[in-house]
Amino acid sequence: MQELLYLAITTHITIVCVTLYLHRSQAHRAVSFHSAVSHFMRFWLWLTTGMITKQWVAIHRKHHAFCETEKDPHSPHYFGIWRVLFGGALLYNKAANNKQMVASFGSGTPDDWIEQYIYTKFHWLGVAVLLGINILLFDIWGVLIWLVQVLWIPFWAAGVVNGLAHWWGYRNGKTNDRSHNLVPWGLIIGGEELHNNHHVNPASAKLSLQWWEFDIGWMWLLVLKRLGLAKIK
Repeated sequence: MQELLYLAITTHITIVCVTLYLHRSQAHRAVSFHSAVSHFMRFWLWLTTGMITKQWVAIHRKHHAFCETEKDPHSPHYFGIWRVLFGGALLYNKAANNKQMVASFGSGTPDDWIEQYIYTKFHWLGVAVLLGINILLFDIWGVLIWLVQVLWIPFWAAGVVNGLAHWWGYRNGKTNDRSHNLVPWGLIIGGEELHNNHHVNPASAKLSLQWWEFDIGWMWLLVLKRLGLAKIK
């Protein structure tokens, strides 16, 4: 039971860091955080995903700039739904290796000492440390927990959001792309399930539009704002 609780808590924190820090804050500048919160999120993403902020931001910004075209890094209408759904992480890595694209679309992301010499240079080290922590806590079960943790974002974000949310669901607004809302309750993927809403207004920190929709990421933003740790623009 404690293993499942640990897994649920850690994967949720990871999702929250992706949607609040990488997506709403860094990619779209819709919210800014107290430096302590930003540093924690950067550290947590390094520990649980190994993703580099500048690469993630650049790929997402290019997705918005060229959505559903051959220049979109992960459009299911160009690459095919099954390839994006189950191989979205491979498409992400291919785009991340395009240094010119990352430099062009990733401007304004953190470029301090720890980003250059720890989070970027040793981006693989975090997940290795996580594996060690898990084994110390749960012995051999820690390896299985670790596999779920490191595959959580590649499946849900690179696969489901980038793939399924551009293929199936309902739409609240007309856009020049094929974005859809998967369900009206953004619980599992931090609110990213409301993907059409995001494409309707990418600059908004809130992903729910209808009164009956729920964005758990927005809930956490309001908590952080109340604590004086976030400023919503």
